[in-house]
Amino acid sequence: MATEVKIPAMGESISSGILAAWHVQDGDYVEKDQALYELETDKITSEASAEVAGIISLKVAVDDEVDIAQVVATIDTSAAPKSERPSDVSDSGSGSDSAPEVAAPTPSKVDPVATLSPAAHKAAEETGVDVTQLAGTGKDGRVTKSDILAAAAAPASTAATPAPAAVAPATPKAAPVAVDPSTRETRKKMSPLRRKIAERLVTATQECALLTTFNEVDMSSVMKLRKQHQEKFVERHGIKLGFMSFFTKAVTHALQAVPAVNARIEGNEIVTQHFYDIGVAVGTDKGLMVPTIRDCDQKGFAEIEQDILGYAKAARDGKIQMSDLEGGVFTISNGGIYGSMLSTPIINYPQPAILGLHNITERAVVVNGEIVIRPMMYLALSYDHRLIDGKEAVTFLNKVKDAIEDPSRLLFGI
Repeated sequence: MATEVKIPAMGESISSGILAAWHVQDGDYVEKDQALYELETDKITSEASAEVAGIISLKVAVDDEVDIAQVVATIDTSAAPKSERPSDVSDSGSGSDSAPEVAAPTPSKVDPVATLSPAAHKAAEETGVDVTQLAGTGKDGRVTKSDILAAAAAPASTAATPAPAAVAPATPKAAPVAVDPSTRETRKKMSPLRRKIAERLVTATQECALLTTFNEVDMSSVMKLRKQHQEKFVERHGIKLGFMSFFTKAVTHALQAVPAVNARIEGNEIVTQHFYDIGVAVGTDKGLMVPTIRDCDQKGFAEIEQDILGYAKAARDGKIQMSDLEGGVFTISNGGIYGSMLSTPIINYPQPAILGLHNITERAVVVNGEIVIRPMMYLALSYDHRLIDGKEAVTFLNKVKDAIEDPSRLLFGI
């Protein structure tokens, strides 16, 4: 009995995807719950597992576009694993039904001269290359024009007899070098996720009045707190205290203080949001994903760190769900982990703003009239100027800066 392997439904907005990889080969015996394939859509990349055990027959190839509910393979549940199948060959001497051994045919040697194409024959005459000394790269070992031109361009043998000293050697005419276009560039079809990212970025730049404002933040207090409480934090929660939880709480604090940043435009209406679901950008091999940390105003540092770690792992493993990527009101993007000093991030449309974090570097700054060395980070807030005025943007960014430089503000909500 054959069981069909179909592309499952993945949300109302997803109707198709690209079968990015098969984890099994045609004719393999697969176990129940074994990973079969990887599917890329314009939202997520996910894996599918076998619902039954048996011999699998693949119906589509890698990089094929497939629709929801399309049959991509069948599994023969009546077939046994190879190790349990009876031998196809009888033991020697077991009877007259044994099939005689047939010797493999010996391939005939290709005559390099007789099999030359007209173009290759002309190239051989012009270059003087002895085609009988070449190993052909064409079908059935045939010598091609490229083989001849490559041989002509190769350095002459050192065993050649030098010309007499009294006679100036003739300068040989440079033979054209064959260039394989496939070695100079490669072409690959854009994945649905990359196409969607490109589409959203273009939409953001075309639909919004983008503006970026900058500030810098002294990371001394946060770094001191982390160092002071890291050991106890790990002991209690089983996870390290990172910078992202501080910035997530700081952004939540700033959104509460400046409600205009926690809004969006829909047609001719401004929709103000009264919840604090913060998106955290995660870089993966497939592209950028932005899982959403829900209700950040109600969560502690440990819960936020757990959510960020779990979503990042799921995104990189291709196991993140559609619901994990929806509904954010604001995004934080940390380019500092890649060494970025400064950037102007593009908003995650239709969200109104995004905060870009950058690398931490020790710089000379003036504190209380004295020049001191402090670990500093540049902050960049890109926002939709149609909705957010400069005063509100600067106030929001200052709230984030104040909360990071004095984390006790987060405790007292000031």
